[in-house]
Order: sequence, then C-alpha cells, then structure tokens
Amino acid sequence: MTVIDISPSVMQFLLAFIVVAPLLGAVAALLPAPPGLKGKGPDQAVLRHGVTVTGAVLIAAIVLAVGFDHDHPATMQATTDISWIPALDVRIHLGIDGISLPLLLLTALLTFLCALHSYFKPPAGPSPKAFTALVLVLESGTLATFAVLDLLLFFLAFEMVLIPMYFLIARWGGDQRRAAAWKFILYTLLGSVVMLLGLLLIGLRSGTFDMVALATDNGRGLTTSVQVIAVLAIGVGLAVKTPMWPLHSWLPDAHTAAPTVGSVLLAGVLLKMGTYGFVRILLPIAPDGMRTFAPYLAAFAVVGIVYGSLACLALARRGAKGDLKRLIAYSSVGHMGFVLLGIATMTPTGVNGALFANIAHGLITGLLFFLVGAVKDRYGTADLDTLAGATGAALYGRAPRLGALLAFAAVASLGLPGLAGFWGEMLTLFGAYSPAEGLSRPAFRTFMAIGAFGTLLTAAYMLIVVRRVCMGEHTPHSQLSPAAPADAPEPSGTDPSGAGPSATTAPRPATPQPAATTPQLADIQTYEAAAWTPLAALTVLAGLWPAVLLGLTDPAVQKLLAGGKS
Repeated sequence: MTVIDISPSVMQFLLAFIVVAPLLGAVAALLPAPPGLKGKGPDQAVLRHGVTVTGAVLIAAIVLAVGFDHDHPATMQATTDISWIPALDVRIHLGIDGISLPLLLLTALLTFLCALHSYFKPPAGPSPKAFTALVLVLESGTLATFAVLDLLLFFLAFEMVLIPMYFLIARWGGDQRRAAAWKFILYTLLGSVVMLLGLLLIGLRSGTFDMVALATDNGRGLTTSVQVIAVLAIGVGLAVKTPMWPLHSWLPDAHTAAPTVGSVLLAGVLLKMGTYGFVRILLPIAPDGMRTFAPYLAAFAVVGIVYGSLACLALARRGAKGDLKRLIAYSSVGHMGFVLLGIATMTPTGVNGALFANIAHGLITGLLFFLVGAVKDRYGTADLDTLAGATGAALYGRAPRLGALLAFAAVASLGLPGLAGFWGEMLTLFGAYSPAEGLSRPAFRTFMAIGAFGTLLTAAYMLIVVRRVCMGEHTPHSQLSPAAPADAPEPSGTDPSGAGPSATTAPRPATPQPAATTPQLADIQTYEAAAWTPLAALTVLAGLWPAVLLGLTDPAVQKLLAGGKS
C-alpha cells in the first residue's frame, strides 16, 4: 500500500536528491550570496540558505516515505545501481527498506530543526558560511550511510561525517573543545581503519561488495573463521561510533564541548550509524561470526547500561559539580547499550526493539540537548549545582514552560509507558529473555536482569535531575529578616524617636521582610517551540502508536535474519 502512487523513476530521483542535495548546498553556501538575497547581511543569508536546503531535503524525504510501498517494507525500493569501479565491482548502489527509511527521515528532520534553530540563534564562533557548509556535508554523509548498498560506499559515507563534526566541535564548541575534538577524531579514525580491513576481507573473499547480494547469501560464501575475523574488525569500528563501553570515553567530552547543534546531531544521528552497521552488515552477512561474539557484545552492552547510569547518578548528586550536558551524554551510553543488547539477541523481537530504541533515542536525546542548550544560554552554565542551588524556584518558577518540557523529555528518556522510550527497551529485554538458537539462554536472561536493573537506575538519575533543575534545592534558612522575628516586641523604654517613653509597650508582630524576588528567565521562544515541538509530538506518537514504526521494521528484520528470504 502506498499513500500516493509515485513512479519508480521519481522515487529513484528523490533518493538520489536526498543524498546529493546537501553536498551541493554545502558548496553553494561557500559562494557569495546574490545581492537580492542577502537580507540584513551575508551571515543571515547563508543561515537562511541552510534552512532552505535542509527543508527541501526533509520535504523530499517525506514524499519518499509517502510513496514507499508499506505493504512490502522488506523489499529494497527507490533503487539505483550504477557501476562505479568495475575492476573492484564497486557500484553506486542506493536503496531503502523498512530499516533505513525511519533513519533517513530522522536525519532529515533533525538536521532541518538544527538549521532552523541556528538561523534564529546563530552559533557563536567563526563564519556562519563554514558552519552551514559543515552541517550540510554532515547531513549528506549521514543520509548516504543509510541509503548506500555497497560496502566500500558505506565506508566512504561513514567516514564523510568525521571531519565536519571535528570542526563543529573544534571551532564552535565551548571549553576544552580542541582536546575533545582531537579525542573524537582519533577514536573514530582508528576504529574506522580496523573496520575497513574487515570490509575488504568480506568483499575480497566473497567476490562482491554488494550488500544485498551478501545478505542474500547469508554468509554461505564465507568460512566461519573469515566471519569471526570480519565481525571482530568491523565490530570494533562500529562499536566506537555507537559508542559501546569501554570504547565510549570520547563521547562525554565531545558532547560537553560541542555547540548545541553539534550535540543534537551527534546524539540523534551519528550514533545511529554504528548500530545501523551492525544490523545492515554483520547480522545478515556474517551470522556465524555474530553468533560467536553475541554473548560478549551483550555483556559489554549491559555493562554500558549500568556504567552509564552510575556515572549519571554520580554527576547528579549534590556537590559533584556535574555538567548537565555531560550527564545527558553518559545517559546515551546507557541507552545505546539497550540497542546493542537487542542486536546481540539475534532475534526479530530484539532487533526490532533495537531499531525502535534507535529512533526513540534520536528524538528524545535530540530534544534533551536542545533543552540543555537553552538552559545553558539562559543561566550561562550547565553546572548542576549552580542550576539547582543558586536559582531559587529554578525552572518551574522562572521559565515554567521550559521546565515542563525538560521534565517531559526526562520522563520520556527513562522509559515511561506511553512515550517512545518505553517500547525499545521493553522489546530488547523480551528478546534477551529468549535469544536466538545457539545462544546461551541462562546468560542472556542474566543480561536481561542486569538491563532491567539499569532501567531503575535510569529512572533514579532522571528524577533527581528533574527535582534539582526544575524544582531547585530546598532553602533551609528562613526568609524572614533575622533582625525582626515575628513575635519580638518593640523596645519599651523609649519611642522610636527617642523623645521619651513610648505610647505602648504591648508586643507588636513585626512585618516579615519579603523574600528576594526571583528574576524571571526568558521562557520558550517562538523559534524554539518550532524546533522542539516536532520532537515532542513524535515522542508521544511513537509511544502511543508503535505499530507505525514496527510495521516498517519487522518484515525487513524477518527477511534480514532469514538470509534474504521473506
């Protein structure tokens, strides 16, 4: 069933346009703006250009989703297959199915919202021209990662996002931005080198780099030893990008230093590239190798869940001087642990849960980083002790709508039923209860129990954050003037003027000194509401109607795990 019948050639064009248009837009952003389009100045013009390009890509992605055949989401659609390097049989092969379409839409939406946010609140730093061009290159590389069906093309797209993100952190970031940017690039590049060796091993041993053909073969053309080596090599590169404990240490520094837009794209989009690679490449192409490493992947995943939650609890406690952005970054380590646990089960239930959790994390954590950026802009800091202790009534009293939305995002992140964060974690735990054949059921049930404990820790630190940031700390001292307690009598010897005995000596209640008025903060602005409302609405929609997403992913996952057979 398609909502609108669109011809295959138009679908091909739309997918190619989605991948290429941001790259062309990045080149155009570096050119001088025509005089009639400069508006109030060239900086405003180039930021408006970013909104226009990302908006056009989002519209194309929505039309592509409308024309997608929802009755056959396991079939690759809008495919383009052109020979590129005949000697290596490398092809420009594009296509989407029920697994990649939601990620494509999420990327297009988040990038557009970031561009819209940047237009009304330009980033503090060097030229907006370079900023806009880097965001567009980042979008093109991410969209290409989810659309390409050739292993070498996947690697090129995977690497294409590293340099833009490095410069976004290093040039537009906050304190310690250069060290964080170097850490990000070194971790990801070293992981990518190992991943490339694994991709070449698969391509050369099987005779093709075509991901569809390799998935259909389902590892039958590769020996078990080759699969094990390939999964180890490729898995390391993907695990760094995910990030999986203990390869996660670049993430908190990168998020803490990155500008708001960089944090939103890093959490909402870039982390998904690693988990997508596990599902698209390793599960169908090297199933025997995955089966060998699945228990270890699950073990690292649940350690990450608990570790990330404990790190957040440590940052959230009073007196720890924890940074709110850093706390949200550590929460991503825990949430992505659930995604990896679902993949490690190698079951349709677990993998569907992982894909659902991917999308939910992109929506919720993207919203959280937008909100934390807004809080930091208003207070001048993201230090939790400052936000909680020096703000009196805190967000509920100073910017109530902002406080309410932050509380909403926090409870969505902890997995409240009825919101998007619930379904992915629940399906992941169900998958761990009954893993694929050949995997240890007692071990995975142990992992399930640890993961379930992690959800309790997640609820604990998120509720602490809401209590401290939105409600503020309890103020123990009285707000009455210490010089005039309520029941103190007036001095009785003389009148206040000192002219003689006072007219009355009866005690008189003193008027309490008024508490210092809490200065109000700017509440949610119109442009902020425009950038945040879609994420909040989709969080509710996915929570109340999960079949919209699961109806796309489930048939594609079933086919993927069955070796290309529906």
